[in-house]
Amino acid sequence: MRTTVGIIGAGPAGLLLARLLHNAGIDAVVLESRDRSYVERRQRAGILEQGTADVLRAAGAGERMDREGLRHDGIELRFDRRRHRVDFPALTGGRSVTVYAQTEVCKDLIALQLRGGGPLLFEAEALAVEDAGTDAPRIRFRHEGREDVLECAYVVGCDGFWGVARKAIPSELTQVFERTYPFGWLGILADVPPSHDELVYTRHDRGFALLSMRSPSVSRLYLQVPDGTEAGAWSDEEIWDELERRFETDDDWRLERGPITQKSVTPMRSYVHEPMRHGRLFLAGDAAHIVPPTGAKGLNLAVGDVVTFARALTHQQETGSPALLDAYSATCLRRVWQAERFSYDMTALLHRAPGATAFEDRLQLARLERIASSRAAETDLAEAYTGFPFG
Repeated sequence: MRTTVGIIGAGPAGLLLARLLHNAGIDAVVLESRDRSYVERRQRAGILEQGTADVLRAAGAGERMDREGLRHDGIELRFDRRRHRVDFPALTGGRSVTVYAQTEVCKDLIALQLRGGGPLLFEAEALAVEDAGTDAPRIRFRHEGREDVLECAYVVGCDGFWGVARKAIPSELTQVFERTYPFGWLGILADVPPSHDELVYTRHDRGFALLSMRSPSVSRLYLQVPDGTEAGAWSDEEIWDELERRFETDDDWRLERGPITQKSVTPMRSYVHEPMRHGRLFLAGDAAHIVPPTGAKGLNLAVGDVVTFARALTHQQETGSPALLDAYSATCLRRVWQAERFSYDMTALLHRAPGATAFEDRLQLARLERIASSRAAETDLAEAYTGFPFG
């Protein structure tokens, strides 16, 4: 097989890149190791920045998002039993975010790709990227019981942290930056309408909690738990009791309970691999960087990467200049590091570290008080949360 762009991974980044390239008249093949059903039901991110939503609309993948997604014009910060709302449009010139699950983004993009895009091969396991440093990279993969080779002009690795793409970059050319946090998130899906119409981020002496949602009838909630916690170690009643404790306020707000349909534990880490390009191989999304979920940046960073690549390749096709492709890594990393900074800040602001001192607790509360009382501090949070510019 031969194509211009070989894309490894049919998550939202790989699928969106295929759509952007198709719209630009550039052929691409997508290889995905899992089957279609798995891709369309794996639970991941659910917050789309303003820029991500705009890109999906421009790509022709926004119709169902606009019909079924939930526009949010703010978040609530909760601390010391008090509530403070951050008004995004008032602070950012009109920007907002959209609650629309990654599973739904993938469904929309898969339907578009199968209806009129290039080849999308499910259960096609990428085994290696070969000759990445040359003008003719290849993806060796297994599909339908036999090995094959996809010859490409470019390869984009959207295959996540454990994928093969990053391994094709010689270790002597790379630098890795990472931090592992001593806690994780116990997350649940529950068949109960959300107890608040916007996300609630809570700093509590017992640990962080987040109230989110997947739809008007399905709640998504999280608790900070020690690293290594097993989801099954918590009963449903224990989870709801702890959520109630951490969300307590001095007014009459109440947390609604309902049947829990899913439990999982998400580890917390920050990770950046530099560079994000080697020869004709480009990394995107979790293949190159991971952020703790506190800042809602993971999916949106991946979108920024593939938008940057698609623009750069289109520019080369139209002008003959490789300047934007050559700048791909540096361009993406500027945005990546701002997202890493924001995600780290939000995590440090809202989570109680094991062994935290009374001094550290007071600093957290002072920082939250500053956001609640200073338009400048509040604006910085709102601008970062609604999204850094692409490229």
